[in-house]
Amino acid sequence: MRTFFPSDSCKESQLNAINPQSWLQVERGKLSKLSSSHTNSSSIESFIKVPEPPILPFFKPIDYVEVLAQIHEEMESCSPQERATLYLLQFQIFRGLGETKLMRRSLRSAWQRAGTVHEKLVFGAWLRYEKQGEELIADLLATCNKCAQEFGPVDVSQLQVEVNGCSKETVVMNGDKSLKNVNFKIGDEIIVCDRQKIASLSAPFHAMLNGYFTESSSQDIDLSENNISPLGMRTIGEFSITGSLSEVHPDLLLEILVFSNKFCCERLKDACDRKLASLVCTKDDAVEFMEYAIEQNSPVLAASCLQVFLHELPDCLNDERVVEIFSHADRQQRSIMVGRASFSLYCLLSEVAMNLDPRSDKTVCFLEQLIESAETDREKLLAFHQLGCVRLLRKEYDEAEGLFEKAVSLGHVYSIAGLARLGYIKGHKLCSYEKLSSVISSVNPLGWMYQERSLYCEGDKRSEDLEKATELDPTLTYPYMYRAASLMMKQNVQAALAEINRVLGFKLALECMELRFCLYLAIEDYKAAIRDVQAILTLSPDYRMFEGRVAASHLRTLVREHVGSWTTADCWMQLYDRWSSVDDIGSLSVIYQMLESGGAKGVLYFRQSLLLLRLNCPGAAMRSLELARRHASSEHERLVYEGWILYDTGHCEEGLRKAEESIKISRSFEAFFLKAYALADSSLDSSCSSTVISLLENALKCPSDNLRKGQALNNLGSVLVDCGKLDSAADCYINALKIRHTRAHQGLARVHFLKNDKATAYVEMTKLIEKAKNNVSAYEKRSEYCDRDLTKADLEMVTRIDPLRVYPYRYRAAVLMDSRKEKEAIAELSRAIAFKADLHLLHLRAAFHEHVGDVLAALRDCRAALSVDPNHQEMLELHSRVNSHEP
Repeated sequence: MRTFFPSDSCKESQLNAINPQSWLQVERGKLSKLSSSHTNSSSIESFIKVPEPPILPFFKPIDYVEVLAQIHEEMESCSPQERATLYLLQFQIFRGLGETKLMRRSLRSAWQRAGTVHEKLVFGAWLRYEKQGEELIADLLATCNKCAQEFGPVDVSQLQVEVNGCSKETVVMNGDKSLKNVNFKIGDEIIVCDRQKIASLSAPFHAMLNGYFTESSSQDIDLSENNISPLGMRTIGEFSITGSLSEVHPDLLLEILVFSNKFCCERLKDACDRKLASLVCTKDDAVEFMEYAIEQNSPVLAASCLQVFLHELPDCLNDERVVEIFSHADRQQRSIMVGRASFSLYCLLSEVAMNLDPRSDKTVCFLEQLIESAETDREKLLAFHQLGCVRLLRKEYDEAEGLFEKAVSLGHVYSIAGLARLGYIKGHKLCSYEKLSSVISSVNPLGWMYQERSLYCEGDKRSEDLEKATELDPTLTYPYMYRAASLMMKQNVQAALAEINRVLGFKLALECMELRFCLYLAIEDYKAAIRDVQAILTLSPDYRMFEGRVAASHLRTLVREHVGSWTTADCWMQLYDRWSSVDDIGSLSVIYQMLESGGAKGVLYFRQSLLLLRLNCPGAAMRSLELARRHASSEHERLVYEGWILYDTGHCEEGLRKAEESIKISRSFEAFFLKAYALADSSLDSSCSSTVISLLENALKCPSDNLRKGQALNNLGSVLVDCGKLDSAADCYINALKIRHTRAHQGLARVHFLKNDKATAYVEMTKLIEKAKNNVSAYEKRSEYCDRDLTKADLEMVTRIDPLRVYPYRYRAAVLMDSRKEKEAIAELSRAIAFKADLHLLHLRAAFHEHVGDVLAALRDCRAALSVDPNHQEMLELHSRVNSHEP
């Protein structure tokens, strides 16, 4: 879900409007120091607030590994028509885990395995919706003569419709055999048709013309009262002979469609259906024709209209006519419109509507349709839970309660959080606490359970629950934020900052950045405050603070008055210092300020994109790259940025081609660097190493600043190490360190290690740890260069700084397994698997289960791991081996 799904159960005191000027004066020095007698906890509380965590509208099973394994098992034996729906459920689980890449992969699999045209339409539209803003990539690929229309228009004429027409060989039962033609009278006109050809159109016509009706012996038949025009009847007569419709006006086609339905002319109706479907081009066409398609049961025309609507998501949902069509379709109408893909369609529409406005009526209508479309228990519990979340937001508490109860009855334990929140709103705080306590005592507890229960207790109990929540799921941001705010209320500034920095060390959550900004503001550390708000604006230019009431850009303007201005030279010095100390947030802030001051914006946006990639913000990085391209000062510079855009989106060869085009125009550092980078990644041939070395050497001969030259020297050193040229690699790393490329310590440590000097390698990594602000990867790497006790200490530090890194868990589990502590080894892996769906963790745990003879647990982990990566060769082999032992 793209939008923040806010909690609606916050206390009313937290929802009062604020006026930034009341606590942030433009004149320097108007804010009193935190330590002064004028400042107390209530004044801090006026702007340091932590909203309660929202009830998320996601499918969150107690044991996601078990459910993934079940889905994978079902896929092994299901029919092709059921597979896409199973991938959709897999998508929903990954969404609940926050695994964006896995979500998109599941959607792509659903699209690839779609068993019907309707599923192809829905999942293609969903993938296109997920790729909003990536239109530039398609344009760039077109300049490389490569088509990017992966999810382009579907040929709806492929839709198979059963046609039950009469045999062309008709039998005259009671009619006049001498009558070859029939004259249809319509008004004052006579339309002459081949009697037996018309009879072959349908059973009713056959009975009329050859059966026991008076018309069977009549030459003339009056059809004036049957809503068909003379031109329409002539067209029908021609169709009865040729079997096809020539160029016919849409209005006439609609007339014939209605007539064909009335007289059960299936072949004629199908021809009209397909002809009309080919004429739907615009949203207005689709709105008009969809009404006829539903009334006349014309599935091909309906599919064509649906394709137009879905192609225009999300904008088409701002058209009330379109919303009306989707909102009020009954079961039969949904079947005409989208076949068996009704649940998938309303999953998509609900997702889009919630992103636009989760409180809107159309969101409710789509979710009600989702409930109507749900067939399995899993589908129903998801639909009930999502609508419950929306009803909760709309303060429709009784309706929300009923929906959450239904979801719980179907096995969705997470919906109990919704029931607890409703109980709290209604004043039953103790009951809410007991609900969560009951859940915690009856299942394997998860972090969200303790987080939710903490809302319904005070003091030490709340603190203990929040600590337990963090222990079980360190990705939950609310516990860190609450603890930081509580420490600030006690005027324990350093402890508050340390607490919020814990989560920001591995998860760049905007709400946590906002809280840290407020903390710095409270202690008048305006330099740190401006750094954070500028980093926030880099990540999300339209971000609004204080529950959406104040634009972050406005707060930045106010804080800016308290910070001295920098010259361009000052900015470059500051950037150099922060980049060298691996302070990515600080570097982002400096670049934001430099962009505001003018200068070479293309270069600055490019540097910004590099930092954002390092911070694992690919969406923001791509936005910065596109801005770099837009502000490029020359064609060869623009080509380099286009190359990086293509490379970063998986189009390596096309990125390489852009680099070569740039070099032909001008031999620049960035063009050579890009070409070397792309070539090293795209070629599996070890002989290309010499080419990469040559390219990096050429890059170093071109003008550039030390920030980029340090990176080139570091990369060159890495290639030389791979080629076994350790002395030359060491020279590169030493030269990089001379211009303060701090990360080169890691490369130099590797050289020492490969020369069997483990002690010096350890010392080198220690230098990196001491210099780098973001040093978690340095601790992890240093662990490879020391004895087991020091390794264990370094990896414990890694987990403390970034609990999402999986290597430490795997190492500790392997050590425990070596010590024959099988249960402890499996528990160590399970600790991380609970909040992170990682292939390597699941693979190792599956191997451990196999080792101790727990075949079913091993098979479960194998299937879950193959849900994460279905093509992992070692995992496939383990799965095959374990599967052969299944009882």
